[in-house]
Amino acid sequence: MAVRTPDPDPDDGFGFDDVRSPDDNPGWLSDIELEEARRRLPMLYVEAVPVVTDGSGQVTSIGVLLRSTPLGEITRTLVSGRVRYGETVRDALFRHIENDLGPMAFPLLPVSPTPFAVAEYFPIPGVSAFHDDRQHAVSLAFVVPVTGTCEPRQDALEVTWFSPEDAASDGISAEMEGGRGTLLRQALAHLGLLR
Repeated sequence: MAVRTPDPDPDDGFGFDDVRSPDDNPGWLSDIELEEARRRLPMLYVEAVPVVTDGSGQVTSIGVLLRSTPLGEITRTLVSGRVRYGETVRDALFRHIENDLGPMAFPLLPVSPTPFAVAEYFPIPGVSAFHDDRQHAVSLAFVVPVTGTCEPRQDALEVTWFSPEDAASDGISAEMEGGRGTLLRQALAHLGLLR
């Protein structure tokens, strides 16, 4: 027997013709709700290492974001963000790539996305290679080829494209926030580019 979700109630105020703002999204938390959830639950994130490939599929460039922190520090990071309630991992990945790299990045998401790594971020430094003082978070990390033009949005200042050799350097790793240099090296190893 087939199971289907119920159709929306036409009187609930969220018909097909209604436009909803992000604040109306039931899959999003208010600042107070998010703070409370972060104190009690691990949060699910997706992270993407954007890459450019040549005609034979070989990775030629690795994209890393340059960001300014609320404290005014300049750091490097990867495309990342939370998965909303009711959102597929694929949709979350696409949304965050578009948010960070712009709508013209044209990511090539696989039919069935499989992460190359699972990173666990802890608020206490030293528990793992990954640290986020706001929360305990579990992140699914993906390598995503992009074919378009990347124009950073949100809080990213720029997208810097590195050769695989430069992306593996200690200098780039040291500039990455929260241990993401380790995650970048895991991506390079996954691609067979870490030498």
